[in-house]
Amino acid sequence: MKFYTQERIALFIDGANLYSAARTLGFEIDYRRLLDTFRKEAHLVRAFYYTALVEDQEYSPLRPLIDWLDYNGFTMVTKPAKEYTDAAGRRKIKGNMDIELAIDVMEMAPHVDHVVLFSGDGDFRRLVDAVQRKGVRVSVVSTTKTQPPMVADELRRQADNFIELQDLMPKIMRDQAAREASRTAGLQATLRTGQAASSAASAVDDFDEIDTADPRKHLR
Repeated sequence: MKFYTQERIALFIDGANLYSAARTLGFEIDYRRLLDTFRKEAHLVRAFYYTALVEDQEYSPLRPLIDWLDYNGFTMVTKPAKEYTDAAGRRKIKGNMDIELAIDVMEMAPHVDHVVLFSGDGDFRRLVDAVQRKGVRVSVVSTTKTQPPMVADELRRQADNFIELQDLMPKIMRDQAAREASRTAGLQATLRTGQAASSAASAVDDFDEIDTADPRKHLR
């Protein structure tokens, strides 16, 4: 990673995109370690995390993560996800946070020296260009190690620096003990919700589907 110790940086995390990339590479992210990693590199001003939520569910599998991030140094940006049924009759969930992320990047640009974008979405190329013209450096975190690559080529070319997620993995991945503890806690919480367990399982399937079914969607 290419950072200057005294520069001010801000992290902008496209939650669905980063989750999909990490899952495809076969690891889970320890967000406390992620923050610590970038705090060691430069002066971290803010860390934004973006995700859409299904609000009408009694239990959301994303809620524990969102609450933890909210209490542990992240600025959470959420909005209700939209549900629809496709031509095959399958329930789908759509939640695009691109506009919210772009607005926050532009608003933060005068207050930072370096933006770190956790996304491979090619739609952000124009945003990166606009921020660079304000004198702000931009690093993109994604991966080329999947087939197809999860970072759009035009976004990677536009960025000042590309950080390969697989290279970052040893610094930000959760260890096995933490993963097992998290799964146990999640199972206990689901069991306490009783009837909500089936709803939670359905929600997990749906979010997995929009996040990982077609990695190429991040290139559009």
